Amino acid sequence: MPSHIQGPRILLLLSVFALLLLGLVMVYSAGSIEAISEGSSPAAYFTKQIGFAVIGCVGAFVLWKFIPYHVWSGRLLWLAWIVAVLLLLFTAVMGTVGLGAQRWLYIGTIGIQPSEFAKIVFVLMMARILFDFRNGDIDVRSLFVQVALLIVVPLFIIYRTQSDLGTTIICFVGILMVLWIGEVPLKYILLLVLGGLAFAALASMVGYRQDRFVFLNPWDDGEDGYGNGYQLIHSFYAFAEGGLFGVGLGNSREKFLYLPEAETDFIYAIIGEELGLIGALAVLALFLLFLYAGIRVARSAPDNFGAMIAGSFTIMIVFQAFLNIGCVLGMLPTTGKPLPFISSGGSSLIACLFMVGFILSVSQHSDVPSVYEQRRQDLRIVRSTSSRGSSPSRSGASSGSGASRRGRSGPSNSRGRSDSSRNRARR
Repeated sequence: MPSHIQGPRILLLLSVFALLLLGLVMVYSAGSIEAISEGSSPAAYFTKQIGFAVIGCVGAFVLWKFIPYHVWSGRLLWLAWIVAVLLLLFTAVMGTVGLGAQRWLYIGTIGIQPSEFAKIVFVLMMARILFDFRNGDIDVRSLFVQVALLIVVPLFIIYRTQSDLGTTIICFVGILMVLWIGEVPLKYILLLVLGGLAFAALASMVGYRQDRFVFLNPWDDGEDGYGNGYQLIHSFYAFAEGGLFGVGLGNSREKFLYLPEAETDFIYAIIGEELGLIGALAVLALFLLFLYAGIRVARSAPDNFGAMIAGSFTIMIVFQAFLNIGCVLGMLPTTGKPLPFISSGGSSLIACLFMVGFILSVSQHSDVPSVYEQRRQDLRIVRSTSSRGSSPSRSGASSGSGASRRGRSGPSNSRGRSDSSRNRARR
């Protein structure tokens, strides 16, 4: 396989493996105290996370090796869309409330967060709709109708019934990347960006989301830092304690129930405390490496559908990572979204690994020539030859030179014949 295809794939796998390994170590470290406080084994969170990682890796391998990404433009995608919407509706009706939001659906003893998988389906559906439009299979009216019914309405269900603005924003970013890679005119993308920013601003000023603006000054929360700013303040304490090289793996103090959600949403603060600035920057570097590799895979895709899948999923994962890091650092309002590949949680980890499987599936078929390359390879050059085997160019040159010689000799011969006739007339 060419190096421009094999190289990005190796970088992608290495970055994901490093992030996943770091996540398992940090989940064991950050979640051990929480598990003990719940009366479980210190390795309870770690054991669950290994199980989720195995399921996600197996699913990613199947998507990579056995399911070509082209099939997601057909009936299989419709089946996935129906299942995703039904799960969202079931969650709205009979979901379990956790941390103030009804986002979990329990099937027996297994709990899942359907919105994590639904965002994958919605981005795939957006890529299929735009791909069909570019190929002339649907017109402009059908384009807007399908986007409204298949994308906008389900996203509104997530936002309205689950109060999940974070997932809505992440999915919106993925859809924007589909439009960008699909070469939609920039003016329409800018209009969507302005509309999305206006919606996010209005939604952030409604109800309990107003309290999240405490990130601007967490110490001024009205309760001397023990109110809404408590979690962010202890996140600052963790980074300050870590310094440059950290206090050492497993030696965090904030994980002793001082920092809420230390093993999930704020695990990056524990990384900063135990591994220091060096460890925190290493996580950023790994996500940037993942971004570089994913974009390279998208650029090498054999068609626009594959490019939209690989590019949008890469940006979604990296955007969620930087969204989480920005919240932990107090640069953005808290959204409650986990750090991909690292935070404790099954649905997020499995969904992220599934997206990696889709990216690898695009890379798997990148060595197949595109439609235009195949047409160019099918061209055949027909060369005509003379009976003596001389080349057309040489025969043409000979003919041309002979004609030029005849052209030059013609006038002189006519002048010679006319002079002879005059002499005979005189005689």
